[in-house]
Amino acid sequence: MYLLGYDLGSSSVKASLVNAATGECISTAFFPKKEMEIISLKSGWAEQNPDTWWENLKASTQAVLAESKISPADIGAIGISYQMHGLVLVDENLRAIRNSIIWCDSRAVPYGEKAFNALGADKCLSHLLNSPGNFTLSKLAWVKENEPENYTKIKYYMLPGDYIATRMTGKACTTASGLSEGIGWDFKAETPAGFLFDYFGFNQSLIPDIVPTFGQQGTLKADIASELGLAEGTPITYRAGDQPNNALSLNVFNPGEIAATAGTSGVVYGVNSDSKFDPQSRVNSFAHVNHTIKDTRIGVLLCINGTAILNTWIKNNVAPEGIGYAGMNELAAAIPVGSEGVSIVPFGNGAERVLGNKEPNCSIHGVNFNRIGKAHLIRAAHEGIAFSFKYGMDIMNEMGIETKTIRAGYANLFLSPIFRQTLANITGATIELYNTDGSIGAARGPGIGDAIYTDPEEAFATLKKIEVVTPCSCDVEATHEAYERWVKYVYL
Repeated sequence: MYLLGYDLGSSSVKASLVNAATGECISTAFFPKKEMEIISLKSGWAEQNPDTWWENLKASTQAVLAESKISPADIGAIGISYQMHGLVLVDENLRAIRNSIIWCDSRAVPYGEKAFNALGADKCLSHLLNSPGNFTLSKLAWVKENEPENYTKIKYYMLPGDYIATRMTGKACTTASGLSEGIGWDFKAETPAGFLFDYFGFNQSLIPDIVPTFGQQGTLKADIASELGLAEGTPITYRAGDQPNNALSLNVFNPGEIAATAGTSGVVYGVNSDSKFDPQSRVNSFAHVNHTIKDTRIGVLLCINGTAILNTWIKNNVAPEGIGYAGMNELAAAIPVGSEGVSIVPFGNGAERVLGNKEPNCSIHGVNFNRIGKAHLIRAAHEGIAFSFKYGMDIMNEMGIETKTIRAGYANLFLSPIFRQTLANITGATIELYNTDGSIGAARGPGIGDAIYTDPEEAFATLKKIEVVTPCSCDVEATHEAYERWVKYVYL
């Protein structure tokens, strides 16, 4: 038996097939080969067409089936991971009404701030564990005020993963974990946050049916199965936002365990057994994939919007023409720790939660035209991203989450020796790298949801550690000096 996982990101849609018995990923594919378009009609806006997601999902499905040559009937279950905090609106026919307003869109910040001030910090933080901020319900409030003709068409509001599952099954549903990431879950009542819906003037009928994160969430319709090349009736038994799912892919389920990613956005994700929150709401707390009323499991998420997207920008606009990421790493390695005084603050991809939803944009400091070249800028970018992680992790530490060991997939910026070594040096943490990613996690997840595995330990028994990075004592002092200089530029 095989398990199929999808990871719907803002850059691509990835599919992976995993052998349920061995845990081996037998095929993986992603589309498009270049990053998906992010539509930005105004400064701070970010949208994507859900039909584009679907076409890329279809292409990735067909690619893994062609490569693996397995029978679709041998796929036991499907799991879905998706970009968090986005807003998809569907009509009574369950078709998208407009482009999705995605996670890095900052237009809803004033709506969230107004709600936070009106309802009060104590109410919001104790019940929601966050301010309404720039989350999904605040984005819906923007649509209500600015696009009333679209608002009147809404049957359900959804997260991106809800939309994909609905398109597959014809059944509109979401999860408690999903509602929490959209700021729609009340952790004291363990129900949808009725008081916030009332404040915004939303009817709770806009919420799709709530189903468990692990378990039966619908089956593939005949026409959709034919379109994708899969078997009719294949069940979807797992769904989670990309960061809770990334934690799952690294076997992070319990308090004290830490996962990290450094893709388009950078994330550190820890698990708490208490419903704690940051009084300034600079990091986010959501229901983890295994959260229940009986066993509290809160995922505390530090998100830096401007991470690998900065690396991509450097590649496209700074690095020598034709050079790849590996070549960039080689160039940067010739530059000493601290980039000879060059600092890059990477906040150039929308409002940054860790900065109180400010949108400072990226800034470059310390460039002397007589001695600073492309290699310095490449190294400074990787160091600046690592420093932004440290900046946010200090906030998590204040909440009682220690970062002694960080688990990460061997992918994206964790392929950069400079980034991962800088992160280890500045945090003092040991970094464990594993041969896994979000789509593989999304494939293992349905095995838990369909009771193929007895528990998560069995699901992740074959997870392999491929590298360990520890702080380098000879560079720690220089790294801390560079960080202190970097922090000063953050406060400018």
